[in-house]
Amino acid sequence: MSDDKRLIDIEIKLADQENIVDGLNRTIYEQGRRIDHLEAMVAKLAEHIRTLRDAGQGPINERPPHY
Repeated sequence: MSDDKRLIDIEIKLADQENIVDGLNRTIYEQGRRIDHLEAMVAKLAEHIRTLRDAGQGPINERPPHY
């Protein structure tokens, strides 16, 4: 195998690896954004539950009225 062919193969592999790394970075970034969004939702739900508890409204575990 000539040196030129080997160099071209190495450059092709490097370009492919750069594309893969860029794709992985985009995926990680999007997952981080989604995690941040989900954490904000959980915090809002926890605050809502605390507000209901402090207002004297417990969870809805009461028996239905037809019992």
